[in-house]
Amino acid sequence: MRNISVKVHPSKASLKKKDQLAWKIAEIASDNAKIDNDAVEMAINRIIDNASVAIASFNRKPVISAREMALAHPRKNGATVFGLNSKIKVDCEWAAWANGTAVRELDFHDTFLAADYSHPGDNIPPILAVAQQTQSKGIDLIRGILTGYEVQVNLVKGICLHEHKIDHIAHLGPSVAAGLGSLLRLKTDTIYQSVQQALHTNISTRQSRKGEISSWKAFAPAHAGKLAIEAVDRCMRGEGAPSPIYEGEDSVIAYVLSGPKKKYIVPLPKINETKKAILETYTKEHSAEYQSQALIDLARGLNKKIKNLSNISKIIIETSHHTHYVIGTGANDPQKMDPYASRETLDHSIMYIFAVALEDGFWHHIKSYTPLRARRKSTIKLWRKISTREDKKWTKKYHDPNPKNKCFGGRVIVKMNDGSIISEEINVADAHPSGKRPFRREQYVEKFKSLTEGLITAKETKRFLNLVQNLRSLKSTDLKGLNIEIRSKFRKFNNIKSSIF
Repeated sequence: MRNISVKVHPSKASLKKKDQLAWKIAEIASDNAKIDNDAVEMAINRIIDNASVAIASFNRKPVISAREMALAHPRKNGATVFGLNSKIKVDCEWAAWANGTAVRELDFHDTFLAADYSHPGDNIPPILAVAQQTQSKGIDLIRGILTGYEVQVNLVKGICLHEHKIDHIAHLGPSVAAGLGSLLRLKTDTIYQSVQQALHTNISTRQSRKGEISSWKAFAPAHAGKLAIEAVDRCMRGEGAPSPIYEGEDSVIAYVLSGPKKKYIVPLPKINETKKAILETYTKEHSAEYQSQALIDLARGLNKKIKNLSNISKIIIETSHHTHYVIGTGANDPQKMDPYASRETLDHSIMYIFAVALEDGFWHHIKSYTPLRARRKSTIKLWRKISTREDKKWTKKYHDPNPKNKCFGGRVIVKMNDGSIISEEINVADAHPSGKRPFRREQYVEKFKSLTEGLITAKETKRFLNLVQNLRSLKSTDLKGLNIEIRSKFRKFNNIKSSIF
């Protein structure tokens, strides 16, 4: 790996392309690096994982809306839409829109946390859609996915967006553009321009994940993927982009992020170095914000130890800065304590999540979020006894540069009415690579079968799992099979009488 220094340069400095971050990203996207076998297997895991959560969210309203928008843009040799027969095809950017929303809706796929946040699996829907439309092979898709993960993970390590209240899709646009460049084996200059356009068009604020959180939380990454596809298409036609997008005098760093005096260090592989960043990422066992995963596991354990939860007087969760300020009481969002809040808001409230997991002893992607569940009197009472606070020890663990030492948990202090205290801590979720029960292929398949049970046939399950696990050798005609058809009787519609498309 190499560390790339990134800072603002005045226009008169005429910063050369080869010294710009976007160019260095494009160089690794267009290189001939060998493909790591473990990385390939993990890419297969993540395609399975994405399919699991996309089918589980098939009939949720935002997913229906995105799908129906996509269906208004049919294309004979386009890309498939998750849940529909593979003979139905739409323009690839609209397939990316529909499928990306389906993958993101339940907040139930993979994650990578460092200086900023990310869900690298968001790279897969747009890269897969373009692979299908361009009749690419399985090995091409693998190359594109591994590049997308590599770029996003390393941007997340080097550049914090959250401190400036910029949404994390700003890193997703460039990573998708780079991944598409690898998929299509584009020239370095074309990828360079695409990365810049994709970043420029994907700057938005974190209000989408603040206060009363709406369905846009699911749409946002899909929108980033769609915009990245369009950026690559423009650049393949010879169009350029705002440049230098990271280092320019009026650039993203200069006026959106930390300004002209800030120097960022972004790690990237050397040219032709094997791309393995996907191996640093981790999926979710529970459908909730990743920083709640370990705490859900801890709460499940406490459920067996505390016989009468009404005897609890107070619960304090000591955790990292990010957890406290994003999903904890440090966010100062009254909506996080509101039993009438949206599902999207509740899955960003560790106070709600911990209360429900402690009461029920389990977490479920549907049952744990129903309005009836959120408004249970005993839950509300317990929920309002919970607060968070930052402990610099946990913040340091969260940002440890060694992936094996990173921790996303915390210490929970339960104070009882009789004055006794129960205190436990957890470093990482049970399903984390360093956890009690790390996810392997078996667990990904188990998650897939659990989330799709009854929605698809046993024959369809077997077909998809056999096909995806043979990804490396798939021909161009096979890629459209990386889709799952839901049983027709389960398909729901929005029944919207008027719309533009």
